[in-house]
Amino acid sequence: MKEALRNHLLNSCSDSELARWFDPINIDISEKNGEVVVTFPHAFFGQWFKSSIQDRFEEQLGQFLGSGFSISYSNNGSNHTSVQEQPVSVKKIDFPFGHNFTFENFLIGKKNYFPLASAKEVARVENISFNPFVICGKSGSGKSHLLKAIANEVCKKVDREKVFLGNVDDVQNIYSVRFGGDIMRARNYFFDFEYFFLDDLRQIKKYEHLQQELISIFNNFYEHGKQMVFSCTDKLASYDFLNKNLKSRLEWGLIVTLKRPDLEIRAKYVQKQCKLKKLPLSKDQILTLSQRFQDFRYLQGIIIKLSAFRELVRKNMDDRDFEHILSNTEEKADETLTPEYVIESVASHFNLKPSDLTGSKRHKMTAHARQVAMYLCRELLGISYPALGRTFGGKDHSTVLYSVKKIQELQRDDRVLKRLLIDLKNKCLLRVSN
Repeated sequence: MKEALRNHLLNSCSDSELARWFDPINIDISEKNGEVVVTFPHAFFGQWFKSSIQDRFEEQLGQFLGSGFSISYSNNGSNHTSVQEQPVSVKKIDFPFGHNFTFENFLIGKKNYFPLASAKEVARVENISFNPFVICGKSGSGKSHLLKAIANEVCKKVDREKVFLGNVDDVQNIYSVRFGGDIMRARNYFFDFEYFFLDDLRQIKKYEHLQQELISIFNNFYEHGKQMVFSCTDKLASYDFLNKNLKSRLEWGLIVTLKRPDLEIRAKYVQKQCKLKKLPLSKDQILTLSQRFQDFRYLQGIIIKLSAFRELVRKNMDDRDFEHILSNTEEKADETLTPEYVIESVASHFNLKPSDLTGSKRHKMTAHARQVAMYLCRELLGISYPALGRTFGGKDHSTVLYSVKKIQELQRDDRVLKRLLIDLKNKCLLRVSN
């Protein structure tokens, strides 16, 4: 198991890095009990690990194992004590809302220190400091990332079932589809949650009748001291379509505004992605990318295109190749990538219906297409294995885990499959450019 985990970590770390911090530790993974125990060679190593590596390691370990695991640390011979020789607390390593959505992965400039610090405070479950917490910002500023990072951090300390995270469309579906318009049953469904995360409040404009329902949910959560987090495109003050009672309630808490990533942050993002993809871009090329594209989604898509060209067309990509690829990609209005779009794209390629992939058919081609779709949803959206199982018609999370790992292994030796995955990734990430 440790060797398989090491191979997984090679996607984000070099072999020399792993030799320095991964190889010296002992890892005991109990899949039956859902427990991981990491043992350090000595206390000083543990102190260094905690301050330098632990967050990144837990993110990757959670991605490798899937949902339902907890982790504890000990020193060699210390009988499961922490690096400070104190009893260690067991910590969850679940990332139910996507492994990419963490505070560590949220690249910030000086302008966004306060929103990030506030979000970290909200994620502390010991006390409710800011309620509601409202994150505002233009498209591409990282609102959804920060909202999901808070939810992921909360889920390390409380049960996932106590946390609701969705957008206004999800709330509408719960009222109209799940409970067939039964308002009281829908309200009680939301009242049972301890945390309420609502992404992109602007969508409420489509469902005016839901504004009163949000007021009811808000009142229940506020009265019982339960945390609420909202995200808004633009400033809340500009939402003239909001019910005045709902708007005033949202203003009771802390409102922060994210600035779009500046050139320095975009350059850091490009450098990080190039390292992950092992893409040797020059400093001038990194600067060109950072200047021309302002949205992280498009930058990610361009980097995938460049990686695909270098791997499949010409390894020594010159400046003319680089410029040609950039000139054929236009940054347009933002549109959110969803599991449904990924499923639709894969189904279309295999001449199948989306319902075939979310159904129970076991025909060889259908099963393979379903595994490809699961892999891409995991890679592009970071969705947890249980959530993916629900998306694909109620599959068990172990089935999803098997499918994702199978495609990961097959594409290493199957050049045709690898090219297909790259093409489908490009289509999904650059969907509004097609």
